[in-house]
Amino acid sequence: MTLDRHALGFGAGQRAIYAADPWSSRGRLFEESQSPTRSDFQRDRDRIVHTTAFRRLKHKTQVFIAADGDHYRTRLTHTIEVAQIARALARALKLDEDLAEGVALVHDFGHTPFGHTGEDALHEVLAPYGGFDHNAQSLRIVTKLERRYAEFDGLNLTWESLEGLVKHNGPLLTPQGEGTRGPVPQPILDYCALHDLELASYASLEAQVAAIADDIAYNTHDIDDGLRAGYLTLEMLEEVPFLVGLMAEVRRLYPGLEPSRFTHEIMRRQITAMVEDVIGYAQAALREVRPESVDDVRQAGRVLATFSDSFAATDKAIKKMLFSRIYRHPEVMRVRADAAAIVTDLFHAFMNDPQQMRGHYWVDHIREMPEAAKARHVGDYLAGMTDNYAIDTHRRLFDRTPELR
Repeated sequence: MTLDRHALGFGAGQRAIYAADPWSSRGRLFEESQSPTRSDFQRDRDRIVHTTAFRRLKHKTQVFIAADGDHYRTRLTHTIEVAQIARALARALKLDEDLAEGVALVHDFGHTPFGHTGEDALHEVLAPYGGFDHNAQSLRIVTKLERRYAEFDGLNLTWESLEGLVKHNGPLLTPQGEGTRGPVPQPILDYCALHDLELASYASLEAQVAAIADDIAYNTHDIDDGLRAGYLTLEMLEEVPFLVGLMAEVRRLYPGLEPSRFTHEIMRRQITAMVEDVIGYAQAALREVRPESVDDVRQAGRVLATFSDSFAATDKAIKKMLFSRIYRHPEVMRVRADAAAIVTDLFHAFMNDPQQMRGHYWVDHIREMPEAAKARHVGDYLAGMTDNYAIDTHRRLFDRTPELR
């Protein structure tokens, strides 16, 4: 994909006509006066960073649990890497960097302890009550569960930030009103009844670059962490022709380089190549579509910031390798089974005796709640737990807790 370097927006005041305008936001559910020193999107980003949900990400699993070592990515370090890539893409494409960064920073708020394992386990026990979806849970956190402000629950983020959170992976509804990936989670429908996020349209380019930044980040850092853990070897990377080329280049330029530096040189080239591919694809797409506003981007009928066809194939090959070599590694699967058991045990324990929940999650009227409302309340409590807190709580309530190491 050809990249037009002369069109890159690296200077101040370079926001494009198709970018989201921070001074013309569609507003917040609860009206607030504007700040004289910060745009609405800056305020959103700042509110996101100061949440308890953001701080909890430091003790939530990405792939390898905390007990595996201090140098593996957590949800927090993953999120920071996604935000850095999203901001770089936004700057190059002359978008609003604060909105792109904010969407990247909030995109994993709803993840449970123990990564996707915890999400799968919580979805299973909540299936009779509507199931669990981490994206919908992120929305619940920023619109309801964070309790920081006197005048409203949640963070009262702008429409654009919430749209990006909910739709960064594409529309949730077809133009005919059917779910694009199955039924739309009820928490999203409930919020849209109050503040319509237009689920049948695409999101802004700022949200689109946050979404592809997520792929770039974990495709790269899961390889790095896999090599550190010993689940991957450099020979295994040869399953992906793109990585073969990167390794050959590093060996040619730096023969005999020590392993840790060799890995880093591969990873930095991988990120650069993927970022430049997305920029090149987006530039070409923008020339085709010629959007004159952010709403034109939403109505374009396609994603405008993503991989080219060739890099989409590379992305697929990397994910296939990571799935077979890491995500389904026998040791990872053992830990996943034990982690799922912890989440399942805790759900049933809290449903049987809600008083075991601590802090503001214990409410006097919980016993009188309808079963579905009580289950959702328990699900909120569990989803907010860090890995460490879930393990410690299980040890408090049960005679035996699996060792996740």
